[in-house]
Amino acid sequence: MKALRLFVLGMLVLGLTSCKENGTNEESKEAALTAAVKQSEDAKPAVPTTKVEQFSDVKLKVPAEYQYIVKIGDQAPTFTADIATGGQVTPADLEGKVTMLQFTASWCGVCRKEMPHIEKDIWQKYKDRKDFMLLGIDIDEERDKVIRFRQDVNVTYPLVLDPGSKIFHLFAEKGAGVTRNVIIDRTGKIVFMTRLFKEEEFEAMKDVIDGLMR
Repeated sequence: MKALRLFVLGMLVLGLTSCKENGTNEESKEAALTAAVKQSEDAKPAVPTTKVEQFSDVKLKVPAEYQYIVKIGDQAPTFTADIATGGQVTPADLEGKVTMLQFTASWCGVCRKEMPHIEKDIWQKYKDRKDFMLLGIDIDEERDKVIRFRQDVNVTYPLVLDPGSKIFHLFAEKGAGVTRNVIIDRTGKIVFMTRLFKEEEFEAMKDVIDGLMR
């Protein structure tokens, strides 16, 4: 960076000296200065301007304490699951869609805190889009309990059953904490993963989804 500054200053001095020797006017001097400054600015590395850009490098390496067994860029594991209120979700249902998987359980206090935000800020925004899917994956609970849980937290997006936590363990280590979200792009690749409910990370996740849905 120091060498770059010296180079730019040198170019500036040479440009101004040349202007003086050739008897050019003040406009020429100003043009030389502008060109040197522009060259300096063009040489600067790009600075991230959005939350997505700011988080992209960090999220390429999800913290080990998140206890995921998948990585950003991996093809998401596929699964088939029963929807608590009836019906089934298969891998074919997710093909070509931006997909959000939200791992949850009725006994999880953080999940209960996060889910109304998911409902309001994400599901209500994209629920009518055919190229979007949001699934709450309830870990190892009976159907009736999951249905009551969905009513209690007042969400309308589908919750699917995960007996034995088999789906959960496709993504996370055994014994890992529940509250987490996985964002998958239209090609089936994992592009973003969260843990717990942290405002800054949640906002970044929303930005990632917005970017994918454009």
